Amino acid sequence: MAIAAYHDYEVWQMNVKTAFLNGDLSEDVYMTQPEGLVDPQNAKKVCKLLKSIYGLKKASQSWNLCFDEVVKGFGFIKNIEELCVYKKVSGSALVFLVFYVDDILLIGNDIPMLEAVKDLLRKSFSMKDLEEAAYILGVKIYSDRSKHLIGLSQSTYIDKVLKRFNIHDSKNGFLPMSPGMILSKTQCPSTTDEQKRMSEISYASAIGSIMYAMICTRPNVSFALSVTSRYQSCPGEGHWIAVKNILKYLRRTNDAFLMFGSEEGLVIKGYIDASFQTDKDDSRSQAGFIFCLSGGVVSWKSSKQDT
Repeated sequence: MAIAAYHDYEVWQMNVKTAFLNGDLSEDVYMTQPEGLVDPQNAKKVCKLLKSIYGLKKASQSWNLCFDEVVKGFGFIKNIEELCVYKKVSGSALVFLVFYVDDILLIGNDIPMLEAVKDLLRKSFSMKDLEEAAYILGVKIYSDRSKHLIGLSQSTYIDKVLKRFNIHDSKNGFLPMSPGMILSKTQCPSTTDEQKRMSEISYASAIGSIMYAMICTRPNVSFALSVTSRYQSCPGEGHWIAVKNILKYLRRTNDAFLMFGSEEGLVIKGYIDASFQTDKDDSRSQAGFIFCLSGGVVSWKSSKQDT
C-alpha cells in the first residue's frame, strides 16, 4: 500500500469462490457418503476424495500448492533480486499479486497487464471481480489518488469489538495505558471468589480481538497489548482494567487511519528503543521498533526481551 500510494498504482481486488475445492489430494482420503446424496445401489460403500474439501486438515495447504502452481505459470516473481533483474529487462510495467487464502489484491501501473492477469485467474478458478479494492480482511481502504494518499481503517471492526465487550458507551480513554501503571503477577487472583469472578471475564478473547487491530493498523497499542497479554492464564482485576483502558482508547481514536503517501520518496526510516528492567516479575526489559515507508508505518513491534 505504501508503494501503491507513492506511485499512484491501481489497487484492484478479486475473490476466489470456494477456494479450498480447487486443491488436489496426494493422499488416500475416504469419507462416508453425504446425507441426502447416498447411492441406494452402493449404500455401504464410501467415497474416495480426489479433490480437497472444506474441513480437511490439509485443505488450506492443498489450496496453497494449487494456487502456487498457477501463479508460477503466470511467470510471477517471488523475491526482490529477481524483480530488480526483471525491471531492467522489461521496463516499468509492474503487477503485484497479493493474496491471503482466497482474497487477492492486484496492484500495478499497467491496466492492460492487470486485465490480462484477471483473465488468467478467471481461466484457472471461479472468480468474483470486486473491481477497485475498498474492503479486505476487515480493513477499509480509503484512497485519494489526486493527493497520492491511501488510508487503512478498522473502525467497523473496532465498533464490533467494543460492543462485544460492552465498552461502546463507556468513557473515552486518553492513552492506551495510563502513565505509571505497573502490572505484575502479584495482581493475579489470590482467593477462590476472585478466581471465580475473573473466570467469567473473556480476558483472552479481548486480547485476541485487540491484537488483530494492532497487527493490521494500530501500532499505537503495541506496548499496552504486549504488557497485558502476559497475564492471560490468570488475569486479575487490575489486568482487566488495563485491557478495558486499551478498548476505551480505541473508542476515542476509532476514526484514525494508517496513512500512506509522502513526497519524500520511498525512503525507509526506522526507530528502535528499549527500557531497562521494567518487568516487575523477572526484571526483563521492553524493546520496540517501528519502520516507515512513504510516510506510513509498515512494520512495528513491542515485546519483552528474551534475556
